[in-house]
Amino acid sequence: MTTIFRKSVLSVAGLAFAGGVFAGPIAAHANPVDAKPAAVAVQTSAPKPQGDQSRIDLNGEQTANVKAIIAATKKAGLPERAAVISIATSLQESKLENLGHLGDRNDHDSLGLFQQRPSSGWGTPEQITDPGYSTTAFLKGLKQVDRWQDMPLTDAAQTVQVSAYPDAYAQWEQQATDLVGQHWNS
Repeated sequence: MTTIFRKSVLSVAGLAFAGGVFAGPIAAHANPVDAKPAAVAVQTSAPKPQGDQSRIDLNGEQTANVKAIIAATKKAGLPERAAVISIATSLQESKLENLGHLGDRNDHDSLGLFQQRPSSGWGTPEQITDPGYSTTAFLKGLKQVDRWQDMPLTDAAQTVQVSAYPDAYAQWEQQATDLVGQHWNS
């Protein structure tokens, strides 16, 4: 060992020892009964939102659609996480607006909150544009996804929707979570 390296190691060891000598008595006299943690980590079963988050202001119709999605989720006996996935999906697909046929701007024959297609077996146009029905249809698909409760929202939504933009659902997770928190018990 070179002299410089040995002195450096001994200096670091000396500082560590001195820190322990001074901190030890202080820590020994601390009152653990009065100690309060600065922050508490809360473990939740839902994964954290992925990526950058988007947010829009909702009007009365959109808020009513949020409540319809939550009501259908409760009626299906599913937990809040299913409502979060449903609302985030609808935020991406229609901004929570119950869309009719959009003409040339329409993606094939997609309709309603979830942009479901009659030609793909989601239901009739009248059914798909009913918020309760369309949510129930979405949830039926979600329940068929193994371990949907534990996967990232975008993966669960994409498995049901089969979108051309599979990662787009993730951006709405925080707003969907906030909306479910706000309206689940109302």
